[in-house]
Amino acid sequence: MSCMPNDLRLDDVDRAILEALSEDARIPNNRLAERVGVAPSTALQRVRALRRSGVLRGFHAEIDLAALGRPLQAMVAVRLAVHNREQIDTFTNAVRDLPGVLTVFHLAGATDYLVWLAAADAQGLREFVVDHLATHPAVAHAETSLIYEHRRGPGIWGAAEPGAQR
Repeated sequence: MSCMPNDLRLDDVDRAILEALSEDARIPNNRLAERVGVAPSTALQRVRALRRSGVLRGFHAEIDLAALGRPLQAMVAVRLAVHNREQIDTFTNAVRDLPGVLTVFHLAGATDYLVWLAAADAQGLREFVVDHLATHPAVAHAETSLIYEHRRGPGIWGAAEPGAQR
């Protein structure tokens, strides 16, 4: 994971670019430039600089998991038995690479990890949890919560849905 250099300063144009990209990462450069009030070459240069600095880390697609045959989503809270660096790294890397895992959150507090995953059905979810989490040698406890609905929040600029108009 890259970090933003301490001496990097974001100005209003950078923030406007990030806001526009967070709402629609596919916005054409000429529209981005128009929206933030700069020349297209400046917008392109700024986006490249934001990527190089690590502030802009990627562009992502919002995918309908049900259309891919994985309509059931869950969050699995995981508590490790032992908290040493080797077990933490081994567990994180193993879980991150499993099919169906959308995101792995490493936390402070009573829960060590939240694993967000998508499964085809309840049986698939059960098998995943049993085969990969509950029986993992580093895991002391795993608790599954089904996700009924998932919607994006407003983010730091207030656009709850991609492309949403204010």
